[in-house]
Amino acid sequence: MQFGLCRDSEPDVFFPSDGVGVDKARKICKGCGVRSTCLEYALGLRIEHGVWGGASERERRRINRRRKLATISEPKSA
Repeated sequence: MQFGLCRDSEPDVFFPSDGVGVDKARKICKGCGVRSTCLEYALGLRIEHGVWGGASERERRRINRRRKLATISEPKSA
């Protein structure tokens, strides 16, 4: 977080209670140099709340689901 653009914003921006708030957070994340690192952090720890790396809670659940399905469907190497 010390390198993210979010450091200059109020934390409430990234924990919105509506879709409009999510868009505001995404705009900040869009130009952030550590966006992908932030997203991977939230995905890895399964953080449930807030906008991380430009992804909402719902979007992160979808990403985790897709990754899990991809892992299951990958052929096992011998």
